[in-house]
Amino acid sequence: MRNSLALLVLFASLPLSLAAEPLSKSERDRAMSYLHATRKQYIDALAGVSPTQAKWKAAPDRWSVAEVAEHIAVSEEFIMTILTDRLLKAPPATDAQKAATKGKDELVQKAVPDRSQKFQAPEPIVPAGKFPNLDATRAAFLASREKTIRFVEKTDTPLRDFVAPHPAMKELDAYQWILLIAAHTERHLKQLQEVKDSPGYPAH
Repeated sequence: MRNSLALLVLFASLPLSLAAEPLSKSERDRAMSYLHATRKQYIDALAGVSPTQAKWKAAPDRWSVAEVAEHIAVSEEFIMTILTDRLLKAPPATDAQKAATKGKDELVQKAVPDRSQKFQAPEPIVPAGKFPNLDATRAAFLASREKTIRFVEKTDTPLRDFVAPHPAMKELDAYQWILLIAAHTERHLKQLQEVKDSPGYPAH
């Protein structure tokens, strides 16, 4: 009994940092702000785009406004499904994996939106005409984004404890994957604007 009490006292005195912790207020606020901001940017980018403008391409091998908008929408659902159904159900990351994610919050927000580097979209999120029009695409994006925002708002899961590799950025923790969702939206909204700025883009 005396030994059991001693163990209880020992565990009670361990620093809280040894226990898995949910997001801090600043982390939560940062992600929420980025998700809200890029949601508004998406809405604004599609406002007033006609069906003719939505389908127009600068070249046969380039994406249209509709295809960029679809890619953003399906990517969010794809990433969040992997995050909630697989990553957060996997064993916690090792110390080495966690160490490899240090300092990458800022990197995600800086590097992912940078359009100077091009990447090939994975097959599941290549635009395939999934939605009949921009209204349907917008609705799908907003539904997915609302789920993402609610998840960040309410989760008490220690997101820093779960790590998975990104093809370009290597090890990212689950919180950084959330930031990446918003950064990915920002990246492709720049691409969408490039379509609008291309010579020959329809006036109406």
